[in-house]
Amino acid sequence: MRVPYGSMQQAKDNGVMQVTSVNVGRAVRIRAGARTVMSAISKRPVGGRVGVLPVGLQGDEQADLSVHGGLSKAVYAYPSEHVDFWRTVRAQAGVALWDAALEPGALGENLTLAGLVEDHVWVGDVLRFPQCALAVSEPRQPCFKFNAAMGFAQAAKLMVQSAWCGFYLAVREPGSIEAGERFALEPGPREVRIDELFRAITSSRRTA
Repeated sequence: MRVPYGSMQQAKDNGVMQVTSVNVGRAVRIRAGARTVMSAISKRPVGGRVGVLPVGLQGDEQADLSVHGGLSKAVYAYPSEHVDFWRTVRAQAGVALWDAALEPGALGENLTLAGLVEDHVWVGDVLRFPQCALAVSEPRQPCFKFNAAMGFAQAAKLMVQSAWCGFYLAVREPGSIEAGERFALEPGPREVRIDELFRAITSSRRTA
């Protein structure tokens, strides 16, 4: 099940926090610049309840466990609020038509969420779903594979500039999850926001 766009927009307007799509993918060979590499960045929506295991969603893979996956980065969530931006810049870059849809999972996310963006979520916050709980661990760091997924070379740079990075989640309570579910946000220590940490990390890398 995937939540229709109209319902997704209504959730945003009403301030409801909701899972709009659950996405998984298998590692395959992709062309990234001059290289051919293994990647599972292209996720696809799946219907029904999906198992949430300590190391990620059932049926999902990560090709490079040094940068994705593991207990602290088991699930990757991305706000649906940013999808229109990425659709527009892909059209401006000439890699997609202006009216081309950008399907859930296209940015590599396992959970497409409505109602929660990076400057409203802190490391340590817990997203409590009806049948599982996930703890915010860190922001996503874009790499050359993100450029390949978006189809143009400046995609990772735009993510850095906007800080629209999404966030990784550790599995606090395993269970299952399904598109359409609402969730609650339980505050953690509230010491650093995801967008603040993302900017700090990317800034230090640029000056190193």
